Amino acid sequence: MGIMTGKKGIIFGVSNTKGIAYGVAQAMFDEGAEIAFTYANEAMEKRVRPIAESMNSKLIMECDITDEAKIEEVFKAYEKTYGKLDFVVHAIAFANREDLTGEFINTSKAGWDLALGVSAYSLVSLSRAARPYMKDGGSIFALTYLGSERVVANYNVMAVAKAALECSMRYLADNLGKDGIRVNCISAGPVKTLASSAVGGINNMLHTAVLKAPLKRNVTIEDIGKTGVYLASDLSTGVTGEVIHVDCGCHSVYASLDEMEAMVKGFKGEE
Repeated sequence: MGIMTGKKGIIFGVSNTKGIAYGVAQAMFDEGAEIAFTYANEAMEKRVRPIAESMNSKLIMECDITDEAKIEEVFKAYEKTYGKLDFVVHAIAFANREDLTGEFINTSKAGWDLALGVSAYSLVSLSRAARPYMKDGGSIFALTYLGSERVVANYNVMAVAKAALECSMRYLADNLGKDGIRVNCISAGPVKTLASSAVGGINNMLHTAVLKAPLKRNVTIEDIGKTGVYLASDLSTGVTGEVIHVDCGCHSVYASLDEMEAMVKGFKGEE
């Protein structure tokens, strides 16, 4: 029996087998969890359905995360299918590609509203909809990134969205604590995924992370998945309102010796 045997929940945001959300879902499934999946539209269904079926999902449903009526429909269908709700995973983020390159100062109002609505307000919507179904308490957690705390080149408006996501998480943790519902975030290090490819300079970001990180490697989706198991299971019953960094220690280092030496070589034009 796995750590999550008997736990049931829903994950919003799985889109392919290379992404962080998939790593979280797979780790939870391997530990015995029963998982319902959603997809954003008909085109995404072709990617998500095979993944969900490989994990024996009983509910695979379309959900426009910006439509609160659709969110309600998903949770009602979930209750009919699974009964109790133990966990909800928010793995949703979106911004216009043009807002993830160049200078942040050029972010449009429309781009701002889109990124914060899809990437941050959606956690509020999901938590509000999930609350009545988490009758015995439970866990809600979202995926974030260090760009919420520090400037990361080209992350731009998504950094603001992640900061809003984390702040929302803390207020939700306060609101839902009396119901026994924990709300947290995983701040994952950079991983090369379809989603991260939209951020300009992702390869440089991955290389720099290796130089900076105490563990001298990039984080994997398996690393992040294990933390997802921790937050969704009874191992974390005393943890809420927390941002857990899973980035091989990158967040704790301003400049490593390896990074500084690489910078000096670059300045001198050395090979």
